[in-house]
Amino acid sequence: MKILHRLVAVPALLLIVGCSDDLVNRPTVANGLELRRDHTDGAKGPISALSWNIYVGADVDAVISALVSPDPTDDLPALLEAIQTLHETDFPARAEAIADEIGRRRPHVIGLQEVWNIDIDLTALGLPVDVDIDFLPTLESALAARGLNYSVAANVQNTDANPLPGLRVIDHDVILIDRERVTITSSVAQNFAANIGTVAPGVNLIRGWVAVEAMIHGQSYTIVNTHLESGAGEALSGLRALQAGELAATIARAPRVILMGDLNDSPGSAMYRVLTAADFVDVWKALRPRSAGLTCCHAADLSNRRAAFTQRIDYVFSRGFDMKKKDVAGRITIVGDQPRDRITHPVHDIWPSDHAGLAVSLRAP
Repeated sequence: MKILHRLVAVPALLLIVGCSDDLVNRPTVANGLELRRDHTDGAKGPISALSWNIYVGADVDAVISALVSPDPTDDLPALLEAIQTLHETDFPARAEAIADEIGRRRPHVIGLQEVWNIDIDLTALGLPVDVDIDFLPTLESALAARGLNYSVAANVQNTDANPLPGLRVIDHDVILIDRERVTITSSVAQNFAANIGTVAPGVNLIRGWVAVEAMIHGQSYTIVNTHLESGAGEALSGLRALQAGELAATIARAPRVILMGDLNDSPGSAMYRVLTAADFVDVWKALRPRSAGLTCCHAADLSNRRAAFTQRIDYVFSRGFDMKKKDVAGRITIVGDQPRDRITHPVHDIWPSDHAGLAVSLRAP
């Protein structure tokens, strides 16, 4: 979801830390998971992860722009257009394709961004519109149907927007784990101290992050998933740097980290420099320096026949994986960008998301 940069003015880059507790020193929290002393598969090997922004399914910026504008007559048309696009982008169908990709790759951990709960009921306005889509249980059901034993290890609620009667949308970032091969010893779900905030009545734009301490192959890893603020301009670039700095400071002492997510900025940006200054390695750049690694974005209605990405804003960063004079060793690939990934649909064929995902397999020292 892209947010219009003209909605906000954020202070210049400051390294503000909103949560200074060290993750590895936090008390054990399980988020409902059954914890065991050893729940790994026993064999040594690489750690695998998948990061994917799974997309709300419509142009939310157009709706927010209409809500912010002084003209009240453009609100409902923008909303109805977004609802039509939601039908075209059909998340339940996309969840099946995402579950298929997860089944093919069987990552130990999965970081998902834009895991939405959408509840729209306009029948009180005399309109035959009733939409109720909860992304997380929809995807969990698709995974379970394939015999894939993934559980929610951490879940943070971000934006909760209720701008009109009968309309509520809630955004989450989530970490899933393969519970047959991964043990969670602690988890954290946190909103950033620095956020855009209120842009219209009932619309408070909030971002956050989730992290877990995971035992995989008998070793401990810190897994982090986040979705930084979007939009162009110096103010929003500074906001992303603030959010990245807060996150880096919070996990400063964690020895072996995989940080993944939609970071909404390009290599060389202020956000990027904050993370690399904190000793994080850009895994794509380290393993595939000759490839552009573009991940965004398909058309809003996902109808484009071929990927025409122009941005690299989705990342996997690592720290503590250096070995034999290499910053990191393993493989990383893009998923969801090939014509074969498109889903047959009655309206028009669609992609699993407007973003491509990143699948990574890293060898631990």
